[in-house]
Amino acid sequence: MGRITTRRSIVRVRGGHTTSRPDTLVVEEPLEIRVNGSPLAVTMRTPGHDVELAHGFLLTEGVINSADDVTAARYCEGLDDDGLNTYNVLDVTLAEGVPPPQIGVERNFYTTSSCGVCGKASLDAVRVKTSHSPADDQVTIDVHTLATLPDQLRTAQKVFDATGGLHAAALFDSSGRLLVLREDVGRHNAVDKVIGWATAAYRIPLAGIILMVSGRASFELVQKAVMAGIPILSAVSAPSSLAVDLASETGLTLIGFLRGTNMNLYTHDHRVRPESVEPTRE
Repeated sequence: MGRITTRRSIVRVRGGHTTSRPDTLVVEEPLEIRVNGSPLAVTMRTPGHDVELAHGFLLTEGVINSADDVTAARYCEGLDDDGLNTYNVLDVTLAEGVPPPQIGVERNFYTTSSCGVCGKASLDAVRVKTSHSPADDQVTIDVHTLATLPDQLRTAQKVFDATGGLHAAALFDSSGRLLVLREDVGRHNAVDKVIGWATAAYRIPLAGIILMVSGRASFELVQKAVMAGIPILSAVSAPSSLAVDLASETGLTLIGFLRGTNMNLYTHDHRVRPESVEPTRE
């Protein structure tokens, strides 16, 4: 398995004084995901939990619906200059009868650490068609429980403590209990990893679950939450307009700027208690 962090020499300037010292950086390397031996996607990610990342990616792209749709996932031979396996090529074998993904001119599966939607010809090409709609999920969560999620997320970010350069995503139940957290240089990779964890554990759809992310709530993160059947997505920063539109259409509760008991409820606020939170109009 590749390294998660690495060391580089830097010059640090403090108050006009300079010192040379090593610094810890998060590793960013490509992962090529193959399906049945054919290349499908390349994503820039932090090594670790790559099988989860592949499961989550394939589920949120609609290639698979459950762990039963995958029979194997293994690293292929990819050697570096020293003849060592880079662990940067992962081949996923689909179960018999599961159709392979179709790659056409309207869909480009190359992604980067910052934008998993890059390369898609149009928004119409990524409109969600999920088998696990969250629209009818009856889960609710109170404001004070929501207020604990950002601190739990931050406390569990062990690699961020060393590098300061990682996004995080976590799944919580409605009591505020942390189920799983993953870190990655790409926010969409972190989400794919926690959804991949749930896929392998046969927990899809993720009914009654809250997805918490460390940054903003983009269209692609809403798409991934809806594909996994997650009813509530919460972020410490802002959503985009298209993220709000998609959440509204699909029945997802979208929360932004979650900081303590302060937050913005953008869609489907009926899932957030107590009554002291004023309802919005959709």
